[in-house]
Amino acid sequence: MSRKQLVVIGNGMAGIKCVEEILNINAEQFQITVIGSEKHPNYNRILLSKVLQGDSSIKDIVINDWSWYTERGIKLYTGETATRIHHGASKSVETASGLRIPYDVLIIATGSSAFIPPIIGVNKPGVISFRNIDDCQTMMDYAGKYRKAAVIGGGLLGLEAARGLLNLGMEAEVIHNAPYLMNRQLDRASAEMLQKELEGQGMRFWLGKDTDKIIGRDRAKGVRFTTGYTVEADLVVLSVGIRPNTELAKRSGIDTNRAILVDDYMRTDIENIYAVGECAEHRGIAYGLVAPLYEQGKVLARTICGETTPPYEGSIPYAQLKVSGVQVFSVGDIQEDKADTAIQQFDGIRNTYKKVTMQYGRVCGAILYGDTDEATTLLNLVKQKAPVASLKASSGQAQDGSSPIDAEAENMAPRETVCACNAVTKSAIMCAVLDDGCQTAEQVRDKTKASSSCGGCRPMLGAVVRFALRSGKEGAATAEPAICSCTSVGHQALKAAIQSNPSMNAHALKLTLNWGKMDGCRICNSAIHYYMELSIPQQRGDHESSASAALAGRSNRLTVTAASSAAASEGEGYNSAWLSETLRSMWPSAPMPKPVKAAVSSGVKTPIGVLVHDIGLTGSPSGWELYAGGHMELPVKQGQLLGIAESDIEALELSVACLQLYRERAYYGEPLWKWLERDGMVEVREMLLDLDIRRELFDRANRPNLQLEATERRGEANAAVSH
Repeated sequence: MSRKQLVVIGNGMAGIKCVEEILNINAEQFQITVIGSEKHPNYNRILLSKVLQGDSSIKDIVINDWSWYTERGIKLYTGETATRIHHGASKSVETASGLRIPYDVLIIATGSSAFIPPIIGVNKPGVISFRNIDDCQTMMDYAGKYRKAAVIGGGLLGLEAARGLLNLGMEAEVIHNAPYLMNRQLDRASAEMLQKELEGQGMRFWLGKDTDKIIGRDRAKGVRFTTGYTVEADLVVLSVGIRPNTELAKRSGIDTNRAILVDDYMRTDIENIYAVGECAEHRGIAYGLVAPLYEQGKVLARTICGETTPPYEGSIPYAQLKVSGVQVFSVGDIQEDKADTAIQQFDGIRNTYKKVTMQYGRVCGAILYGDTDEATTLLNLVKQKAPVASLKASSGQAQDGSSPIDAEAENMAPRETVCACNAVTKSAIMCAVLDDGCQTAEQVRDKTKASSSCGGCRPMLGAVVRFALRSGKEGAATAEPAICSCTSVGHQALKAAIQSNPSMNAHALKLTLNWGKMDGCRICNSAIHYYMELSIPQQRGDHESSASAALAGRSNRLTVTAASSAAASEGEGYNSAWLSETLRSMWPSAPMPKPVKAAVSSGVKTPIGVLVHDIGLTGSPSGWELYAGGHMELPVKQGQLLGIAESDIEALELSVACLQLYRERAYYGEPLWKWLERDGMVEVREMLLDLDIRRELFDRANRPNLQLEATERRGEANAAVSH
């Protein structure tokens, strides 16, 4: 079967990230063609400031070199500009050189360009923007001939450009129209600290100034303010914002606003044409930072490959300044008119500043200056809209003498994100160290891509690597209560010991862990054999596996209550009979940490108390609603919504994945509602809505061919109902 033609317009970070995700899902589905306007392979635009500052070479910031395209059969056109998109009967992309490239599926990833303000003289030689490798080279060339430079714009990119110009030996004047630097990301206190530090490095600032004209007869010789005052400059760098590249889309009849309009699956208004990255506008926002672009790319890749995927619902952008010697981090709403202050700390000796803001008792923003070790933790709290009570004051050393960031790394949940740009979790980093043998942060970066984009998570990455090397397989087993009076070992330590050596029998396990009472009791013996049952049965043999299952407690099973098939067929149209029977048949003997009660109802016309069961499924106009964590014992607890499934099969997959996650992560004897409170509903929901994780859990729960069998059984059940 011939492969579909996928054309990507744009060879930048967003478009190629999407291509990488597509190749990971199905490398044989598309013949891929990439059109890039620059003459370079895919590179990390975020690290251009490091090239300018002399910390990296252009070769160092290349993400995918020429061989990467060749090895994957990707046809790459560089130095080529797309001029028109033809859609309808003849789908093709026309380029400036006359090429006409056919497509079945098209991704527009044209990025953005520097915004050119309406200043007199901006087109003179010596006036440039700072967006690509060529701009870097121009600045280096000018530094070899001239001494004075002016940067218009005191935001993130403008300050990075000014620092690079200082490194090149030029004098750097920064002109900003706001009263303080980085006014969108910082408050006045942190901005003044930043200004003082940068002035010490040699920058000069003109704040609250509007530029009226670039002066000079044949080339730039300086800038004149609206007040009439002039500043000499042989090179003027414009850094006052970006503008999405939408000209191609507009010319081709694709809907645009500020950027190309897309829905939650990155679809434009034209069938089979998608947009991603800085050129895309989602729910009124066009993002200019890498983490949102990568999140969009993952959703788009799954959509194009025909995979079920949660929609892209927007991102929380954050900023990390990469000026040498200065650490600055900002996320969320930090201005006084938008949020209240929860924490504000200033350390004049260490020259550090920390501010955390809140809305309605929830963490909504943060600023860190001088010490950004807490950046990853605070970013996650803002994303989760965590209660203010979740904040932990960190100052000085931890009790064991380790640094605060090491303590943060140890206390992070396994599924918590360390690298937001590339969505790398703590558990992925731990696996890279413990399973793949990585010994350094650089090796983990090469393995997982953590810290390979903006580099802001590098301190936390290093801390997690140190934790993994220090703690080994027992790393997840931090100080915890003992299982029972027979031992000092907790549930996490016991699970880690069994996972590290699944072939070990119960007696040998107790010897290894220095069990206080070798005979044990009903509590610890049941826990041991339950965790052994969860490990790989084949490595222990059928006899011991059966014995383990018996000791684990056959009473800890799943029971399912459902509406009758007649009621279901007369209800809202959902096959509760098939769903409940299939769910029940999938867990005929597998033990649970605690007995689990499930309820399945086709809708409000057949109520059976889905909200007061461990697992509850009910039909609704939008699909099957899955609730979890309820119970009917006093005090009654209502279940919380975990997700919505559009079909019976998807509802089954979501339910099974939830139960398997409960089996794997709960402690023996821990009810489902208590596990949800301990692991956190937000984290569990994010895992179950991640299609890859959900399918892995589903596959681990039963046989690999279960999906096919379930589909066949659904057909049989539907046939029975129809007759």
